[in-house]
Amino acid sequence: MPSVDVNGVTLQYETAGDSSHPPLLLVMGLAGQLITWPQPFCDALVAAGFYVIRFDNRDAGLSTEMKHLGRPDLLRAGLASTLRLPVRAPYALDDMANDAIALLDALQVPRAHVVGVSMGGMIAQLMAIRRPQRLQTLTLVMTHSGNPALPGARWPVRLRMVLRPKLKSREDIVRYSMRTMQMIGSPDFPTPEDALYTQSAAQFDRAFRPGGVARQTVAILAAKSRAKALRHLAVPTQVIHGADDPLIPVAAAHELARLIPKADLEVIAGMGHDLPPQLVPRLAASVIRHAGSRSPSPPVQSG
Repeated sequence: MPSVDVNGVTLQYETAGDSSHPPLLLVMGLAGQLITWPQPFCDALVAAGFYVIRFDNRDAGLSTEMKHLGRPDLLRAGLASTLRLPVRAPYALDDMANDAIALLDALQVPRAHVVGVSMGGMIAQLMAIRRPQRLQTLTLVMTHSGNPALPGARWPVRLRMVLRPKLKSREDIVRYSMRTMQMIGSPDFPTPEDALYTQSAAQFDRAFRPGGVARQTVAILAAKSRAKALRHLAVPTQVIHGADDPLIPVAAAHELARLIPKADLEVIAGMGHDLPPQLVPRLAASVIRHAGSRSPSPPVQSG
C-alpha cells in the first residue's frame, strides 16, 4: 500500500479509479481506518467517474502511531469538556486537516471533492475553512460544528466512549468493538452480526491502536467551535445525518445547514451513527449528485 511522508507523519492511502477523473477525498472518523469505508460505497463513486482517495488518519490504521505523545486520560478530558473547561490535546484537529491537505499536495491534486464522516467531517470543515480553494465540494456526514451548546451523545454512549475496559484477547476486543457499533448503529437498518464481527476483526487484524483512539478523542474534545467560521464558508456543501444518531444528535446537522450558506440538508429516518449496507446506495447517490453537479465535466454513473 502506498504512503506519503507529510507534516512529520507517514500517511497510508489508497486510490481507485482514473487519476484524470475528478478527485474525491474520503476522510474517516474516530478510530476508523481507510478499510472502514464500505467497499460498495467506494466502488459506486469510482463507477460514477470519480478518482477516489482514502487514507488512514494519523494515529489510525497503518499511518504513524503517535505513541511518543503519551496516552491521555479520557475520563478527565471528558469531564473537563462536559464542564466546558479547557482540554489539552497531544495534537489538534487542525493538524489532521493539514495532513489531509498535504496528502492532496503529495498526490498533485489541486482541488478535490471532500467527504468527511463524524470526526472526518470535523477535519473536512477545517480544510474548507482554512483552504477553501482546495475543495470543489464538501459533504458532511453525521458530524457537528463543535458548538458546545449542542446536545451531546446519549449518556450510555458517552460513558462507553470514555470508560474503555482494558481488554487483552483478540476475541474480547473484537466483540467489544462490535457491541459499540451496535449501540450507535442505525435502528431501522441493523447491520447483521456476522458482518459486524467481520468488520471489527478486519480492523483489529490490520491495526489495533487504543492509544490512537484516545488521542483522537481528546483532539475532538479540545477543538474550538467552528460555528462562526462556517457562516462564511463559500464551498458548496451538503449535510447528511441520521435522525436516530445516538452519538451526534441530529440537531447538529440542522445547525450546520443553518450556518453554512446555501447548504443542502438530508436527514435519513432510522439512521444512526454508521454507514449500514442498506443505506450505502442512497449515500453514494447523494455524494455523486452533489459532487457531480459541480465537477468540471460532471461524471455519469455507469450501469
